[in-house]
Order: sequence, then C-alpha cells, then structure tokens
Amino acid sequence: MNPAYNVIITPLITEKNNVLAQEKKYAFKVAPRATKIEIGKSVEHLFGVKVKAVNIMNYKGKPKRAGKSAKVGSRADWKKAVVTLSEGSIDSF
Repeated sequence: MNPAYNVIITPLITEKNNVLAQEKKYAFKVAPRATKIEIGKSVEHLFGVKVKAVNIMNYKGKPKRAGKSAKVGSRADWKKAVVTLSEGSIDSF
C-alpha cells in the first residue's frame, strides 16, 4: 500500500466542489494507480474523518500544440476522487 501522501495529490477547489462540501463530499486529484480502498484510508489517515464512500473518475489528457511547427502533444492523464464522509468534515476547505 502506498503512503497516504503519495495517494492524495491535491484537493480540487472549485465552485461546484464548494457546493458539494456542504453535502460532506470532497474532491481530490489522486495518483493514477490508486484504488478506492487506498483513497479512503488515506483520507481517513490525513484528515481524521470517517469515509462513507469513494467515487473515482479517470480523465484523458487534452491534446495541445506546442511551438511554431505546431507539434501535437497532450497533457497527462489524471484521476479524480469524490469522497463522501459519514462523520465530521474537513476544515481545510
């Protein structure tokens, strides 16, 4: 199992996620190979809360052009996790 700091990369702070926080749902950018169980245990360990459910979504990197010759590349793929809490809340949001 990965250490908690290697699973959770960063919290995602947007208007939509601020509304979800009122329903005890928090969004995080997580490691691409992280599983639901690892994500749930990491959130419990880092924030000291009880996790009810974890939903994950995989995002494909956007295609981008670079330079004058317009070489086509792409951004990295990434994974998002929405964690629902059964008890408590995360104060850092």
